[in-house]
Amino acid sequence: MNTFSNENNLSANMSEWEKLQAGMVYNDFDSDLFMRRVEAKKLFREYNRTGDDDTALRRKLMEQLFKHVGTEVWIEPDFRCEFGKNIVIGNNVYINFGCIILDCAEVTIGDNVLLGPNIGIYAANHSLDAEERINGGCCGKPVHVGNNVWLGGDVKILPGVSVGDNTIIGTGSIVTKDIPAGVIAVGNPCRVIRAVTEADKTGYHIRH
Repeated sequence: MNTFSNENNLSANMSEWEKLQAGMVYNDFDSDLFMRRVEAKKLFREYNRTGDDDTALRRKLMEQLFKHVGTEVWIEPDFRCEFGKNIVIGNNVYINFGCIILDCAEVTIGDNVLLGPNIGIYAANHSLDAEERINGGCCGKPVHVGNNVWLGGDVKILPGVSVGDNTIIGTGSIVTKDIPAGVIAVGNPCRVIRAVTEADKTGYHIRH
């Protein structure tokens, strides 16, 4: 059986959006994808014009833009994304100023997550071959940010990366590979420094 031939036949019968969703190489210049980006830009630009007291409108726009958005989600302007429809956000999430998410594959943000300013989450990867790249060759890989994660300011997460629950990524880090749960990691490329331990507790009084 010629698996390569079968994949080509399957690809020929799929839209570029379907290829994108399946993690296959797709044409980044496709007109349907262009219009999907236009629709996303309309929504996030409208969101970015809202004020802090426009909570109902913000909620409506988030529900229109994202695949799923949980409760108690606060996103500071200026927020930008590629499609929006591949973004899943859990409950009790704070996204600080200047976040950019390129969601040509699913981007999942768990519960109780803090994203610092100028975060970049990039599920997109252009073709390495120059001829393919200039003709629109592109491929995405999912990104997963677990529960109770804190990403410091200016952190960038690259395609295919997962960040485990209860982990902290230090400011300015470039996350190129999976980071396990319950650790502090920092650097370019991002590396685990140590585990988060009971010694990190400060005795802060938690109000209920």
